[in-house]
Amino acid sequence: MSRIDLHTHTTFSDGSFSPTALVDLATQQGLDILAITDHDTTEGLAEAQEATKGLSMELIPGIELSAQFQNREMHILGYFINPTDPHFQARLETHRTTRIGRLHQILDRLQALGMDISLAEVELASGTGTIGRPHIAQVLIDKGYIKTMKDAFEQLLGSRGKAYVPRIVPEAHEIIEWITDAGGIPILAHPYWEGYNKEDSATACQTLVEQGLRGLEVFYGTFSARHISFNLGLAKRFELLMTGGSDFHGTLKPDITLGKGKGSLHVPSKLVEQLRIAAGQ
Repeated sequence: MSRIDLHTHTTFSDGSFSPTALVDLATQQGLDILAITDHDTTEGLAEAQEATKGLSMELIPGIELSAQFQNREMHILGYFINPTDPHFQARLETHRTTRIGRLHQILDRLQALGMDISLAEVELASGTGTIGRPHIAQVLIDKGYIKTMKDAFEQLLGSRGKAYVPRIVPEAHEIIEWITDAGGIPILAHPYWEGYNKEDSATACQTLVEQGLRGLEVFYGTFSARHISFNLGLAKRFELLMTGGSDFHGTLKPDITLGKGKGSLHVPSKLVEQLRIAAGQ
């Protein structure tokens, strides 16, 4: 039985493992197929590809992009993208600039709350990676303002937090187009459908499918059996591809284990075969 993880992050976004270290860990954990899906960047893929040379493990090039849909933010995964596509890279560069503006606003709000966090400190925490809220949270923890990553998001940085600032990002149909134009397969990440009832969820899913969405991340590191069952039903109803992954970030999400999520993650190998066929691989 193959062990598969199609949702992971490295130090090139908000993970704590370098691409090489992540590949090493995946090898130690006995993974057969790994996808790296850093936020807003493909910069870690070349290093990861080099690290897999001589290994039997397959590396799938991926990405995770933020999008706006019906006045809420969602994340869309792209698989089998062409990371050397210059048009795609130009779009990503523009996309990343929205993070910086948001970062300054969050830091201003933290300052108003008496938390002295500088841009330089957050940049140091991010290393070479795309700066994200987890890096702000890490600085807050390091400076003793907050105890855990969970507390940082629940109290300050999450959607109900005191320092939360929504990010201005392209509409979902645009992000889907970006991924498709780069030769990739767009998949909705960790679809919780929060705030939707059953039929509203189906209607929203149908709208995304009409905009070019190809699949759902049915199997996710923290999903309950109920979540999996619901998304499985939507995938079958709309004849969508299915994927799964842990959303591994290393020490930034210490309760999530590579390849296992919170312990019960299993991604059937046939799903990768179907994904590969859809991508023409």
